[in-house]
Amino acid sequence: MKNIFKILFILLVISGLSACREEQVEKAETGFLKGKVVKRGSNEPVSNAKITTAPTSTTVFTDTDGSFEITDIPLGDYSVKAELSGFLANYQAANLQNPGQVVTIVFEMEDDESLNTAPSQPELISPVDNAENQPLSVELTWKSTDPDEDDVLVYSLIVKNDQNTDVVEVADLKEAAYTLKDLKFGVSYFWQVSVTDGIHDAVLSPVYKFTTSKTPNNRYHFVRKENGNYFIISSDESGSNSFRFTDTSFNSWRPRKNNNAGLIAFLRTEGGSPHIFTAKPDGSEVFKVTSIPLGGFNNIELDYSWSTNGKEFLYANFDKLYRINKDGSGQQLVYSTPDGSMITEVDWSYDNSKIAVKTNDYNGYKVKIYVIDMLGNVLNTVLADTAGAAGGLNFSVDGKQLLFTHDVSGYQDSNYRQLNSHIFIYTLADNTIRDISDESDKPNGTNDLDPRFSPNNAQVIFTNTSNDGISQKNILSIDLNTTDEELTRTTLFENAEMPDYE
Repeated sequence: MKNIFKILFILLVISGLSACREEQVEKAETGFLKGKVVKRGSNEPVSNAKITTAPTSTTVFTDTDGSFEITDIPLGDYSVKAELSGFLANYQAANLQNPGQVVTIVFEMEDDESLNTAPSQPELISPVDNAENQPLSVELTWKSTDPDEDDVLVYSLIVKNDQNTDVVEVADLKEAAYTLKDLKFGVSYFWQVSVTDGIHDAVLSPVYKFTTSKTPNNRYHFVRKENGNYFIISSDESGSNSFRFTDTSFNSWRPRKNNNAGLIAFLRTEGGSPHIFTAKPDGSEVFKVTSIPLGGFNNIELDYSWSTNGKEFLYANFDKLYRINKDGSGQQLVYSTPDGSMITEVDWSYDNSKIAVKTNDYNGYKVKIYVIDMLGNVLNTVLADTAGAAGGLNFSVDGKQLLFTHDVSGYQDSNYRQLNSHIFIYTLADNTIRDISDESDKPNGTNDLDPRFSPNNAQVIFTNTSNDGISQKNILSIDLNTTDEELTRTTLFENAEMPDYE
């Protein structure tokens, strides 16, 4: 009996093993989940973000480029979560239906403002509120703090004034400072700063006010060159109150101040031709005087003259000399050259009874300098058909002497280069000529140019520069009252030319 039971048991075991061999064990079905985590708005990759799923599978973290991947995830519906400190958690749905399926998702994560503090209200440091007598170039400074070390503060500045509706707006400032330039005299400016950390709304500072100083009574005006254009500087003798009288976007030269008119005149190119303009001492209210332009062989060599009372100008257009009121009215022809030569420079005597005239040919040579009365009669001949460049006409206050320059080398070329220009004082009464460049020991290889008497005739101011034509120009003075054998030369302004002293 026992043998029968053993045989039955063995048969049952063999039958069970056979059934197991006939059934195939099915492999588990899985897919792939991959994606990327970026910052909302900027699409900047977010690294080290934690990626989890529900139902639970493998937990991974994003790489430096914000990417992640979960492999061999069982098929099914999942809620995928991306989380990182400082950001709001983000959820995306993923449905894996087929074996080997790849599902790609992108998380756009937002900063969690609840975990970030807004920057402090900007504190305006300088100028202090209601500051007065500020210069025309003012550095504005302020400060703001943010407890979140990784936040980058960005500032914006807005400036208004009490003279017009102009508004200055400067955005995306990374530094807590900004320099305002080319301000106007006697104007009140109102400024305000805002700051943002890129997370919170901008925080505004209070509004501060400062007022620039009143227009200084500068007696010196001269010219500098920048980006191919001449511009005019107004200055006192020390240079401490100097400012740009004209904008560098225009070509402006030959400043001439008239105290009676309360204006500074100058030449400015318009439509390729030079015209006379005037402006107030602060550079405002620019007014074009002439309709017929100045004309000659070289625009930069042209010069004109005020009447002493400040009501009229004398200027030339090629061979014709005109008289015109400062408001542009009453233009009339005063004189024409008898030989058709061009009038390049004129100067009007203090009593308005005499006019000094310099003429030349179309190359600037065959120079004549002479003095006429208001009827065109020649009173004095200073130079006649002399070789070399000449110019720089200016009467003394009493009208008895005339300044002029002449290149004593007699050199002439197509570039109008001068090699040895001297300053001379011509006395009308006896036709004598004094060489003050020689008396003041002018350095060899230099030119003295554009001379002007000082208001009391005690000095002559002028431009000195190397005769190479490319070196820096400086404004000097010669003291005519020097008791030594040699007159004294003093440098007044560097990198400057075409001086005016009234």
